[in-house]
Amino acid sequence: MDSAENEKKNTTRRVFFKGLAAGAAGAAVLSPFALETAPGSSPQGTKEDLITVYNPLGQPPPLALLPLAPRPDTLKGKTIYVVDTKFPASKTFFEEFVRILKEKYPDTTWVPRDKIGSYFDDDPKLWAEIKEKGHGMIIMVGH
Repeated sequence: MDSAENEKKNTTRRVFFKGLAAGAAGAAVLSPFALETAPGSSPQGTKEDLITVYNPLGQPPPLALLPLAPRPDTLKGKTIYVVDTKFPASKTFFEEFVRILKEKYPDTTWVPRDKIGSYFDDDPKLWAEIKEKGHGMIIMVGH
């Protein structure tokens, strides 16, 4: 290794260690334990030195656990809706999935439907139709 490469390596090391030392010094300044205290006082400081920190996320509401729908004994003679939430670039998969279901279960009526909006949007008309005419539903969520 020639002297120019060696000097470059040493300069890089010096810059790295200077940055490391500066970071450590900054951490010490920001550390609550770095505060100087008067002799005989506690290292935590006085009540005026304390701050209250709140979680910006708040408290989430409790979750309502719902049981899964019961499975039918058979699909024979049933009407099953297959709902597409229109995940990007999934239309071809959706159509192929419905085709395979119709081929594999010919005694079942498969009803493909597009849901309005995205996965998160409600579609009350579609849900009412499925409750009225269907025995089950498969919802396509992508990924």
